Amino acid sequence: MKQKMMNSKFGKLLRRLVGEDTGAVMMEYVIVAVLVAAAAVVGIIYFSRTMNEQGAAATEAMAGQTKEAVAHAEKAKGEASKGASESKTYVEKFSDIK
Repeated sequence: MKQKMMNSKFGKLLRRLVGEDTGAVMMEYVIVAVLVAAAAVVGIIYFSRTMNEQGAAATEAMAGQTKEAVAHAEKAKGEASKGASESKTYVEKFSDIK
């Protein structure tokens, strides 16, 4: 009877929650995946402005609007340095967590 109960779905779930170690490795992979996803989101947030400005500069350069293209290129450089410093600050906040 005890063996039948331990092999049931509820018994398997209970064993996993109480003390089986096989889920620990999976949890480590989940934590790593979450950290990678967070880094990707931070990169997209901080560097999307730069990519937008570079796209605008390329579009205006192809259209023959040189002055506007140069202005967007300069703005993209500023956004890139601003995004780099903001992302560095964000990474430092995460590295302080122990």
